[in-house]
Amino acid sequence: MVVSAQLEHSGFYAACARRIVAARIGARGLLALTIAVASGISAVLVNDIVVFAMTPLLATGLGGRGLDPRPFLLGLAAASNAGSAATVIGNPQNILIAQVGHLDFWSFFAVCAVPAIVALGVAYVVIARQWREELVTVRSVTVRVGTNEVLDCQQIAKGVVAALAVIVWFSLGLPREVGAIAVAALLLASRKVASRTILSAVDWQLLVLFACLFVVTAAVAQSGAVAALLDWLAQRGLWPDRLAALLPLALVLSNTIGNVPTVVLITTFWTDAAPGALIALALLSTLAGNLLIVGSIANLIVAERAATVGVILGFRDFARAGVPITLVTMVFAALWLVATGQIGF
Repeated sequence: MVVSAQLEHSGFYAACARRIVAARIGARGLLALTIAVASGISAVLVNDIVVFAMTPLLATGLGGRGLDPRPFLLGLAAASNAGSAATVIGNPQNILIAQVGHLDFWSFFAVCAVPAIVALGVAYVVIARQWREELVTVRSVTVRVGTNEVLDCQQIAKGVVAALAVIVWFSLGLPREVGAIAVAALLLASRKVASRTILSAVDWQLLVLFACLFVVTAAVAQSGAVAALLDWLAQRGLWPDRLAALLPLALVLSNTIGNVPTVVLITTFWTDAAPGALIALALLSTLAGNLLIVGSIANLIVAERAATVGVILGFRDFARAGVPITLVTMVFAALWLVATGQIGF
Protein backbone atom coordinates (compact mmCIF):
# COMPACT_ATOMS: atom_id res chain seq x y z
CA MET A 1 0.00 0.00 0.00
CA VAL A 2 2.88 2.38 0.71
CA VAL A 3 4.38 1.63 -2.72
CA SER A 4 1.04 2.28 -4.37
CA ALA A 5 0.60 5.47 -2.34
CA GLN A 6 4.04 6.61 -3.52
CA LEU A 7 2.97 6.23 -7.14
CA GLU A 8 -0.33 7.97 -6.50
CA HIS A 9 1.41 10.96 -4.91
CA SER A 10 3.85 11.18 -7.82
CA GLY A 11 0.96 11.61 -10.25
CA PHE A 12 1.50 8.23 -11.93
CA TYR A 13 -2.13 7.13 -11.76
CA ALA A 14 -3.33 10.55 -12.86
CA ALA A 15 -0.98 10.39 -15.85
CA CYS A 16 -2.29 6.94 -16.79
CA ALA A 17 -5.89 8.16 -16.64
CA ARG A 18 -5.12 11.28 -18.70
CA ARG A 19 -3.28 9.25 -21.35
CA ILE A 20 -6.26 6.91 -21.66
CA VAL A 21 -8.71 9.79 -22.01
CA ALA A 22 -6.49 11.62 -24.52
CA ALA A 23 -5.95 8.58 -26.75
CA ARG A 24 -7.12 9.24 -30.32
CA ILE A 25 -9.18 6.07 -30.60
CA GLY A 26 -12.85 5.15 -30.57
CA ALA A 27 -14.96 4.27 -27.56
CA ARG A 28 -14.33 0.52 -27.83
CA GLY A 29 -10.61 1.15 -28.12
CA LEU A 30 -10.75 3.33 -25.01
CA LEU A 31 -12.54 0.52 -23.17
CA ALA A 32 -9.85 -1.97 -24.18
CA LEU A 33 -7.11 0.47 -23.17
CA THR A 34 -8.74 1.12 -19.79
CA ILE A 35 -8.96 -2.62 -19.09
CA ALA A 36 -5.36 -3.25 -20.19
CA VAL A 37 -3.83 -0.43 -18.14
CA ALA A 38 -5.89 -1.08 -15.00
CA SER A 39 -5.20 -4.81 -15.04
CA GLY A 40 -1.47 -4.37 -15.57
CA ILE A 41 -1.10 -1.95 -12.67
CA SER A 42 -3.36 -4.00 -10.37
CA ALA A 43 -1.27 -7.12 -10.89
CA VAL A 44 1.71 -5.56 -9.09
CA LEU A 45 0.05 -2.98 -6.81
CA VAL A 46 -2.91 -3.15 -4.46
CA ASN A 47 -5.95 -2.75 -6.70
CA ASP A 48 -7.97 -0.72 -4.18
CA ILE A 49 -5.62 2.28 -4.37
CA VAL A 50 -5.42 1.98 -8.16
CA VAL A 51 -9.17 2.39 -8.63
CA PHE A 52 -9.34 5.02 -5.89
CA ALA A 53 -6.94 7.26 -7.81
CA MET A 54 -8.09 6.58 -11.38
CA THR A 55 -11.89 6.57 -11.06
CA PRO A 56 -12.62 10.34 -10.78
CA LEU A 57 -9.99 11.21 -13.40
CA LEU A 58 -11.44 8.77 -15.92
CA ALA A 59 -14.99 9.90 -15.17
CA THR A 60 -14.28 13.60 -15.64
CA GLY A 61 -12.04 13.08 -18.66
CA LEU A 62 -14.41 10.77 -20.52
CA GLY A 63 -17.32 13.02 -19.65
CA GLY A 64 -15.39 15.88 -21.21
CA ARG A 65 -15.13 13.85 -24.41
CA GLY A 66 -18.90 13.45 -24.45
CA LEU A 67 -18.81 9.76 -23.52
CA ASP A 68 -20.81 7.97 -20.88
CA PRO A 69 -18.15 7.06 -18.25
CA ARG A 70 -20.13 4.15 -16.77
CA PRO A 71 -19.01 1.28 -19.04
CA PHE A 72 -15.39 2.43 -18.74
CA LEU A 73 -15.60 2.56 -14.95
CA LEU A 74 -17.14 -0.91 -14.92
CA GLY A 75 -14.22 -2.01 -17.10
CA LEU A 76 -11.86 -0.40 -14.59
CA ALA A 77 -13.42 -2.31 -11.69
CA ALA A 78 -13.57 -5.65 -13.53
CA ALA A 79 -9.99 -5.27 -14.80
CA SER A 80 -8.64 -4.35 -11.37
CA ASN A 81 -10.19 -7.48 -9.91
CA ALA A 82 -9.15 -9.79 -12.75
CA GLY A 83 -5.66 -8.32 -13.06
CA SER A 84 -5.04 -8.58 -9.33
CA ALA A 85 -5.90 -12.29 -9.46
CA ALA A 86 -2.69 -13.03 -11.38
CA THR A 87 -0.17 -12.41 -8.57
CA VAL A 88 0.21 -12.90 -4.83
CA ILE A 89 0.58 -9.14 -4.32
CA GLY A 90 -2.35 -8.00 -6.47
CA ASN A 91 -4.96 -7.78 -3.72
CA PRO A 92 -5.30 -8.25 0.06
CA GLN A 93 -6.82 -11.74 -0.09
CA ASN A 94 -4.02 -13.05 -2.29
CA ILE A 95 -1.41 -11.56 0.05
CA LEU A 96 -3.04 -13.28 3.02
CA ILE A 97 -3.40 -16.65 1.28
CA ALA A 98 0.19 -16.57 0.03
CA GLN A 99 1.42 -15.76 3.53
CA VAL A 100 -0.66 -18.51 5.16
CA GLY A 101 0.28 -21.16 2.60
CA HIS A 102 3.85 -19.98 1.90
CA LEU A 103 3.01 -19.91 -1.81
CA ASP A 104 5.76 -19.24 -4.33
CA PHE A 105 5.38 -16.01 -6.32
CA TRP A 106 6.07 -17.44 -9.77
CA SER A 107 4.28 -20.75 -9.23
CA PHE A 108 1.19 -18.78 -8.29
CA PHE A 109 1.59 -16.57 -11.35
CA ALA A 110 2.03 -19.58 -13.65
CA VAL A 111 -1.35 -20.95 -12.57
CA CYS A 112 -3.38 -17.76 -12.24
CA ALA A 113 -2.08 -15.64 -15.14
CA VAL A 114 -4.03 -17.48 -17.84
CA PRO A 115 -7.45 -17.30 -16.10
CA ALA A 116 -6.75 -13.63 -15.31
CA ILE A 117 -6.00 -12.84 -18.96
CA VAL A 118 -9.08 -14.73 -20.11
CA ALA A 119 -11.15 -12.79 -17.57
CA LEU A 120 -9.94 -9.51 -19.08
CA GLY A 121 -11.03 -10.62 -22.53
CA VAL A 122 -14.40 -11.74 -21.20
CA ALA A 123 -14.86 -8.43 -19.38
CA TYR A 124 -14.20 -6.49 -22.57
CA VAL A 125 -16.58 -8.58 -24.68
CA VAL A 126 -19.39 -8.52 -22.12
CA ILE A 127 -19.17 -4.79 -21.38
CA ALA A 128 -18.85 -3.92 -25.07
CA ARG A 129 -21.99 -5.95 -25.77
CA GLN A 130 -24.07 -5.06 -22.72
CA TRP A 131 -23.26 -1.35 -23.03
CA ARG A 132 -23.04 -1.16 -26.82
CA GLU A 133 -25.51 1.72 -27.08
CA GLU A 134 -23.56 3.82 -24.59
CA LEU A 135 -20.28 3.03 -26.39
CA VAL A 136 -21.64 3.88 -29.83
CA THR A 137 -23.80 6.86 -28.97
CA VAL A 138 -21.75 9.88 -27.95
CA ARG A 139 -23.69 12.02 -25.52
CA SER A 140 -22.90 14.58 -22.87
CA VAL A 141 -22.64 13.53 -19.25
CA THR A 142 -22.71 16.07 -16.45
CA VAL A 143 -19.50 15.74 -14.44
CA ARG A 144 -17.35 18.15 -12.53
CA VAL A 145 -13.90 18.66 -13.91
CA GLY A 146 -11.08 17.71 -11.52
CA THR A 147 -7.74 19.42 -11.14
CA ASN A 148 -4.63 18.28 -12.97
CA GLU A 149 -1.88 16.78 -10.85
CA VAL A 150 1.82 17.44 -11.26
CA LEU A 151 3.83 14.54 -12.66
CA ASP A 152 7.00 13.92 -10.62
CA CYS A 153 9.22 11.58 -12.65
CA GLN A 154 11.74 11.17 -9.84
CA GLN A 155 9.07 10.00 -7.40
CA ILE A 156 7.60 7.71 -10.08
CA ALA A 157 11.02 6.13 -10.57
CA LYS A 158 11.28 5.52 -6.82
CA GLY A 159 7.87 3.88 -6.79
CA VAL A 160 8.70 1.64 -9.77
CA VAL A 161 12.01 0.56 -8.22
CA ALA A 162 10.21 -0.16 -4.94
CA ALA A 163 7.59 -2.29 -6.72
CA LEU A 164 10.32 -4.25 -8.50
CA ALA A 165 12.14 -4.72 -5.20
CA VAL A 166 9.02 -6.20 -3.63
CA ILE A 167 8.60 -8.62 -6.54
CA VAL A 168 12.24 -9.71 -6.37
CA TRP A 169 12.06 -10.14 -2.59
CA PHE A 170 8.89 -12.24 -2.83
CA SER A 171 10.43 -14.30 -5.64
CA LEU A 172 13.43 -15.23 -3.50
CA GLY A 173 11.27 -16.79 -0.81
CA LEU A 174 12.60 -14.49 1.90
CA PRO A 175 10.42 -13.40 4.87
CA ARG A 176 7.80 -11.30 3.11
CA GLU A 177 6.82 -9.12 6.02
CA VAL A 178 10.47 -8.09 6.41
CA GLY A 179 10.79 -7.17 2.74
CA ALA A 180 7.53 -5.25 2.70
CA ILE A 181 8.41 -3.24 5.79
CA ALA A 182 11.96 -2.57 4.53
CA VAL A 183 10.73 -1.23 1.18
CA ALA A 184 8.08 0.89 2.89
CA ALA A 185 10.65 2.28 5.32
CA LEU A 186 12.99 3.31 2.51
CA LEU A 187 10.15 5.12 0.72
CA LEU A 188 9.10 6.91 3.89
CA ALA A 189 12.68 8.04 4.54
CA SER A 190 12.33 10.92 2.09
CA ARG A 191 13.23 14.59 2.50
CA LYS A 192 10.93 15.60 -0.35
CA VAL A 193 7.69 13.80 0.52
CA ALA A 194 6.30 13.88 4.06
CA SER A 195 5.64 10.47 5.60
CA ARG A 196 2.20 11.71 6.65
CA THR A 197 1.32 12.30 2.99
CA ILE A 198 2.15 8.73 1.99
CA LEU A 199 0.58 7.11 5.05
CA SER A 200 -2.65 9.05 4.51
CA ALA A 201 -3.19 7.07 1.29
CA VAL A 202 -2.90 3.69 3.02
CA ASP A 203 -6.26 1.91 3.35
CA TRP A 204 -6.35 1.88 7.14
CA GLN A 205 -10.02 0.89 7.17
CA LEU A 206 -9.14 -2.32 5.36
CA LEU A 207 -6.30 -3.06 7.79
CA VAL A 208 -8.62 -2.49 10.74
CA LEU A 209 -11.12 -4.84 9.06
CA PHE A 210 -8.40 -7.53 8.89
CA ALA A 211 -7.53 -7.10 12.56
CA CYS A 212 -11.16 -7.22 13.68
CA LEU A 213 -11.86 -10.31 11.57
CA PHE A 214 -8.98 -12.16 13.19
CA VAL A 215 -10.41 -11.30 16.62
CA VAL A 216 -13.93 -12.37 15.63
CA THR A 217 -12.89 -15.63 13.98
CA ALA A 218 -10.71 -16.54 16.97
CA ALA A 219 -13.67 -16.00 19.30
CA VAL A 220 -15.97 -18.06 17.08
CA ALA A 221 -13.39 -20.85 16.85
CA GLN A 222 -13.20 -21.09 20.64
CA SER A 223 -16.96 -21.51 20.87
CA GLY A 224 -16.84 -24.97 19.30
CA ALA A 225 -19.67 -24.19 16.87
CA VAL A 226 -17.32 -23.99 13.90
CA ALA A 227 -15.75 -27.36 14.68
CA ALA A 228 -19.20 -28.95 14.71
CA LEU A 229 -20.10 -27.27 11.43
CA LEU A 230 -16.85 -28.41 9.79
CA ASP A 231 -17.49 -31.99 10.89
CA TRP A 232 -20.99 -31.78 9.42
CA LEU A 233 -19.62 -30.51 6.09
CA ALA A 234 -16.89 -33.14 5.97
CA GLN A 235 -19.37 -35.97 6.56
CA ARG A 236 -21.39 -34.81 3.55
CA GLY A 237 -18.45 -34.36 1.23
CA LEU A 238 -18.74 -30.57 1.25
CA TRP A 239 -15.18 -29.83 2.36
CA PRO A 240 -13.65 -26.96 0.30
CA ASP A 241 -10.76 -29.12 -0.92
CA ARG A 242 -13.01 -30.00 -3.86
CA LEU A 243 -14.30 -27.57 -6.48
CA ALA A 244 -17.88 -28.74 -6.02
CA ALA A 245 -17.81 -27.15 -2.57
CA LEU A 246 -15.19 -24.42 -2.94
CA LEU A 247 -16.63 -22.73 -6.05
CA PRO A 248 -20.15 -22.05 -4.72
CA LEU A 249 -18.70 -21.22 -1.29
CA ALA A 250 -16.39 -18.58 -2.76
CA LEU A 251 -19.13 -17.19 -5.02
CA VAL A 252 -21.78 -16.88 -2.31
CA LEU A 253 -19.60 -15.65 0.55
CA SER A 254 -17.65 -13.18 -1.59
CA ASN A 255 -20.90 -11.49 -2.58
CA THR A 256 -22.44 -11.46 0.88
CA ILE A 257 -19.62 -10.63 3.29
CA GLY A 258 -16.96 -9.71 0.67
CA ASN A 259 -13.99 -11.64 -0.68
CA VAL A 260 -11.47 -10.37 1.88
CA PRO A 261 -13.57 -11.43 4.91
CA THR A 262 -14.33 -14.71 3.13
CA VAL A 263 -10.64 -15.54 2.79
CA VAL A 264 -9.90 -14.52 6.39
CA LEU A 265 -12.67 -16.79 7.69
CA ILE A 266 -11.82 -19.79 5.51
CA THR A 267 -8.06 -19.69 6.10
CA THR A 268 -8.58 -19.34 9.85
CA PHE A 269 -10.47 -22.63 10.09
CA TRP A 270 -8.98 -24.50 7.12
CA THR A 271 -5.47 -24.89 8.46
CA ASP A 272 -4.36 -27.95 6.48
CA ALA A 273 -5.21 -26.77 2.97
CA ALA A 274 -2.93 -27.92 0.16
CA PRO A 275 -1.12 -25.25 -1.92
CA GLY A 276 -3.25 -26.02 -4.98
CA ALA A 277 -6.46 -25.58 -2.99
CA LEU A 278 -5.22 -22.26 -1.62
CA ILE A 279 -4.41 -21.06 -5.13
CA ALA A 280 -7.92 -22.08 -6.16
CA LEU A 281 -9.38 -20.15 -3.21
CA ALA A 282 -7.39 -17.03 -4.15
CA LEU A 283 -8.37 -17.17 -7.82
CA LEU A 284 -12.04 -18.01 -7.34
CA SER A 285 -12.67 -15.54 -4.51
CA THR A 286 -11.10 -12.74 -6.56
CA LEU A 287 -13.01 -13.51 -9.76
CA ALA A 288 -16.22 -13.87 -7.74
CA GLY A 289 -15.77 -10.25 -6.71
CA ASN A 290 -16.93 -9.13 -10.16
CA LEU A 291 -20.45 -10.53 -9.70
CA LEU A 292 -22.06 -7.70 -7.73
CA ILE A 293 -21.08 -4.28 -6.43
CA VAL A 294 -20.63 -5.75 -2.94
CA GLY A 295 -18.34 -8.51 -4.21
CA SER A 296 -15.12 -6.58 -3.69
CA ILE A 297 -13.94 -3.42 -2.00
CA ALA A 298 -12.59 -2.22 -5.37
CA ASN A 299 -16.16 -2.21 -6.77
CA LEU A 300 -17.42 -0.12 -3.87
CA ILE A 301 -14.53 2.31 -4.22
CA VAL A 302 -15.28 2.82 -7.92
CA ALA A 303 -18.96 3.48 -7.19
CA GLU A 304 -18.21 5.88 -4.33
CA ARG A 305 -15.48 7.79 -6.15
CA ALA A 306 -17.58 8.05 -9.32
CA ALA A 307 -20.44 9.53 -7.30
CA THR A 308 -18.17 12.35 -6.11
CA VAL A 309 -17.94 13.61 -9.70
CA GLY A 310 -21.60 13.09 -10.55
CA VAL A 311 -21.53 9.63 -12.15
CA ILE A 312 -23.91 7.15 -10.54
CA LEU A 313 -23.10 3.44 -10.70
CA GLY A 314 -25.76 1.37 -9.01
CA PHE A 315 -26.30 -2.25 -8.09
CA ARG A 316 -28.00 -2.97 -11.39
CA ASP A 317 -25.19 -1.41 -13.43
CA PHE A 318 -22.62 -3.70 -11.86
CA ALA A 319 -24.82 -6.79 -12.13
CA ARG A 320 -25.62 -6.08 -15.78
CA ALA A 321 -22.05 -6.85 -16.76
CA GLY A 322 -20.76 -8.54 -13.62
CA VAL A 323 -23.05 -11.57 -13.61
CA PRO A 324 -22.09 -12.87 -17.09
CA ILE A 325 -18.42 -11.91 -16.57
CA THR A 326 -18.23 -13.82 -13.30
CA LEU A 327 -20.09 -16.92 -14.43
CA VAL A 328 -17.99 -17.35 -17.58
CA THR A 329 -14.66 -16.62 -15.90
CA MET A 330 -15.30 -18.84 -12.90
CA VAL A 331 -16.26 -21.78 -15.10
CA PHE A 332 -13.07 -21.33 -17.12
CA ALA A 333 -11.00 -20.91 -13.94
CA ALA A 334 -12.48 -24.10 -12.48
CA LEU A 335 -11.67 -26.09 -15.61
CA TRP A 336 -8.17 -24.60 -15.69
CA LEU A 337 -7.51 -25.45 -12.05
CA VAL A 338 -8.54 -29.05 -12.65
CA ALA A 339 -6.52 -29.28 -15.88
CA THR A 340 -3.38 -28.01 -14.12
CA GLY A 341 -3.87 -30.43 -11.22
CA GLN A 342 -4.42 -27.81 -8.52
CA ILE A 343 -7.69 -29.22 -7.22
CA GLY A 344 -10.24 -31.89 -8.13
CA PHE A 345 -13.95 -31.67 -8.75
